[in-house]
Amino acid sequence: MSAHDSATMLRPIAVGGTAQAALGVFAFSFSFPATAWALEGFGPWTVTGLRGTFAGLLAGICLLAAGARVPPRSAWPGLAAVAVGCAVGFPLLSTLALRLSSTAHSAVVIGLLPLATAAVGALRVGARPPRAFWLAALAGAAAVLAFTVQQSGGAGLTTADLYLFGALLVCAFGYAEGGRLARDLPGWQVIGWGVVAALPVNALTGALALTAEPVHGNWHGLTGLAYLAAVSQFGGFVVWYRGMATIGVPRASQLQLAQPLLTLCWAVLLLAETLPATAVPTALAVVACIVATQRAGKGTGKGRGQSGGDGGGASSQ
Repeated sequence: MSAHDSATMLRPIAVGGTAQAALGVFAFSFSFPATAWALEGFGPWTVTGLRGTFAGLLAGICLLAAGARVPPRSAWPGLAAVAVGCAVGFPLLSTLALRLSSTAHSAVVIGLLPLATAAVGALRVGARPPRAFWLAALAGAAAVLAFTVQQSGGAGLTTADLYLFGALLVCAFGYAEGGRLARDLPGWQVIGWGVVAALPVNALTGALALTAEPVHGNWHGLTGLAYLAAVSQFGGFVVWYRGMATIGVPRASQLQLAQPLLTLCWAVLLLAETLPATAVPTALAVVACIVATQRAGKGTGKGRGQSGGDGGGASSQ
């Protein structure tokens, strides 16, 4: 088989992986507005505990129905990282931050997450994206960071910022480990076992929080909580991990550069926030950086990294 034929066969796979990763980003872009809604009906610890509990029960039912086998012991450390980062740490820290900050300002964690995920992923799977990839990624992250900082009025680090940076770190490890595990396990099983592993902690948290925090059973609170449990905590990760397994952790993570701007759009439509005048120029800059990172990764993979199956679809020798 010629190199041209091989590239032709792999192209649909890469396109499918990009589409799945993009769908995951789209699903996650509603997470902060959904959290803001959930906080209208529940306290932050209650939101965290209940979303994780419902997601864990949903995942458990799906795993049982599919007859999924318990992952091998070699996968347990990675699943623990998914559980801590994506099923407990990020939900709790980002929810605490949203009690103290606006949706627009909190989007800074999403703007920095692609760069952190790419860096962690490259270290974990041994990927070596070319310099052009990193320069474009840094430019995109800088554009999003400048946008969100400008919206905060240039204020220094606050308690909300500390929560956000903590959420950024734990989620980056969870994303990268989940993308690595999705090379060997179906993506939906990776997040499924992750939220199931976190189920005891989240169930205990939810039960204790319900006795300590006020509950207002309004429509916004229930809708936001349902979305967080079914989509943000489980469904969105299914396509996200499958996408990362196909095109590689570094390249897939750069698609998230668009997530803060999508989140701001939903904040305008759902939370009646005012869209900043700098949103369109920032969006154009982010799109340009995403295109640059995707182009930088093409044709650089050899051997294992050719198909992106090693988690480093943009690797080069």
